Amino acid sequence: MNTPLTWLYVPGDRPEVMTKALSCGADVVIVDLEDAVAPDRKEYARAATTEFLAAPHPVPVHVRVADERDVAALAALPGLSGLRLAKVTHASDIHRVAVRAPDIALYALLESALAVEHAHTIATAHHAVRGIALGEADLRADLGVRHDSGLDWARSRVVVAARAAGLAPPAQSVFPDIRDLDGLAASCVHGRALGLLGRAAIHPRQLPVIERAYRPTPREVEEAEEVIEAANGDEGALALADGRFVDAAIVAAARRTLTLAARG
Repeated sequence: MNTPLTWLYVPGDRPEVMTKALSCGADVVIVDLEDAVAPDRKEYARAATTEFLAAPHPVPVHVRVADERDVAALAALPGLSGLRLAKVTHASDIHRVAVRAPDIALYALLESALAVEHAHTIATAHHAVRGIALGEADLRADLGVRHDSGLDWARSRVVVAARAAGLAPPAQSVFPDIRDLDGLAASCVHGRALGLLGRAAIHPRQLPVIERAYRPTPREVEEAEEVIEAANGDEGALALADGRFVDAAIVAAARRTLTLAARG
């Protein structure tokens, strides 16, 4: 599969929306059984999601689970590609789910100060962990952060933890204003500069903005091609004609750029 750049959340108690989401162009659809579902709708949402995942879908479907009952109901279903675990704070939170959902990819959402402090421990808790990411709404409340920039240290922390654990770069947290596409684009540019890759969305109209923001620009692709051509398999350091210095790390980054540019 191509590197995911877009992850679309849909509420688990809206089966018609779940079905529609499959054709919206997201790389991954995330059925939400946690915050998006009212307490009195939880059981219905679990039943609807179970029916939805009774067969595989052409798009990977993950589920953000609310409790262990969700895990027990969904773990063996053929349409499930991954579980997103809300409010993870310790490695033990991962272990409990991994036992109940063997062979299912797990994604940990870090939504508190304690979770951010334990980021690397969580990222390396179990071989089933495929990614970590921030849940910024809850984290913002936990930290008392008033300005978006106050979360930049936590964002960088999870980027470093994911890299150190050998995981893909974390996806950026959702942008809550579905009407402000310019604000979304600017926020994506900032997230990309911090090392995040791709973003979760809460409305299909956000998907093209995220895709454009996180795909390499034509100039970035051109520069990457120049690096690869100049390196020509040489793992040592060298200088390009324009004076830029190139070593193995820069060559590896160029390869990642071209891989991302070549997606679908």
